[in-house]
Amino acid sequence: MISIGLIGKTNVGKSTFFEAATLLDVEIANRPFVTIEPNIGIAYVKNRCVHTELNVTCNPKNSVCIGDYRFIPIKLIDVAGLIPGAHEGRGLGNKFLDDLRKADVLIHVVDISGSTNDEGLPVPPGTRDPEEDIKFIENEIDEWFYSIIIKDWEKFSRISDLGGKDIIESLLSKLSGLSINREQIIKTLSTTKLENLKLMQWTKDDIKIFSKTLREISKPIIIAANKIDISTSKKNFEKVKSKYKYVIPTSAESELALRKAAKAGIIDYIPGESHFDIKEKIDEKRYKALEFIKNNILEIYGSTGVQQAINTAVLDALNQIVVYPVEDERKYTDKNGNVLPDAILIKEGSTPKDLAAQIHSDLAKGFLYAIDAKKKVRIGENYKLKNNDVIKIVSTLAHG
Repeated sequence: MISIGLIGKTNVGKSTFFEAATLLDVEIANRPFVTIEPNIGIAYVKNRCVHTELNVTCNPKNSVCIGDYRFIPIKLIDVAGLIPGAHEGRGLGNKFLDDLRKADVLIHVVDISGSTNDEGLPVPPGTRDPEEDIKFIENEIDEWFYSIIIKDWEKFSRISDLGGKDIIESLLSKLSGLSINREQIIKTLSTTKLENLKLMQWTKDDIKIFSKTLREISKPIIIAANKIDISTSKKNFEKVKSKYKYVIPTSAESELALRKAAKAGIIDYIPGESHFDIKEKIDEKRYKALEFIKNNILEIYGSTGVQQAINTAVLDALNQIVVYPVEDERKYTDKNGNVLPDAILIKEGSTPKDLAAQIHSDLAKGFLYAIDAKKKVRIGENYKLKNNDVIKIVSTLAHG
């Protein structure tokens, strides 16, 4: 399961973001997780469900369908607020950073209004430059990566080089605790032009550049520009948006209010949408609160940003697509007759054989071919999967 690390200072709305993102209270069969720690919850990637193309009623098992959308579970790791010096252990920083080891991508919740100082204490809106927060958090995580890579470097590089070990294998073993894969190391070596140097030849500057680049490749950061409704936020948002790749205007408080209202049956609301419908008569105070969200968030930015940040992290930064494996390509069902039961997140550019391996190793071992259930045609192992493909795997080995 994909893991998102939720990072930021204290008092920026990170806990509110976490609560809003994990509030979708749905029952999913065969949950792919057992124990959820207190600081780990389940959030969802939202993707237009393929049932809308096929004109069938789906029966989800590993995910949930709401309206026209499939919500696929991912893990959200809420890391306690970071402060400057966290990588040196300040404020229990090492513990908090260690919680990020298994994260595939990071969402940095930033107080875009500039109303919290570097320690997370309240200050008048506009008196703190939110870009300083972005820089210091990135620096803490980059320094943490560097500290892991530089540790025992002399001994590590000597053993690797003199033992004739492959540089990629050596780095993979050293970085195994950070959920780093071979592809990310190859890309980092190529980007930093270090692939042809022996490890013993790397300078401290080389290691620093390598570790920073590896962090950017292996744990990209999405910026959730929170508290977007405060008057000082728009100017700061425009400035930050022009400098960073992924910046999402966000009001976590508004999303939490909408999800709570939806859960209470007061409104109809699908997470991430630009509108909601009031279902019953409500008091004036609640009506004004909902009107504020509608006028100041949804109509201006198109959403509260919470669902968009999650989608951007998984679908854009991690280049994931959604594919639906089935066993009966005519009825789009599994062996029990469930229609479009599973929605699988898989990297763009993956093949049917990669999909088979993700479902079960036995399926991949005996892979023969696949069937595109939409077109009813046979496809080979080199076919590049597309978003919302419906695929039947034909294998000599069954799984179960």
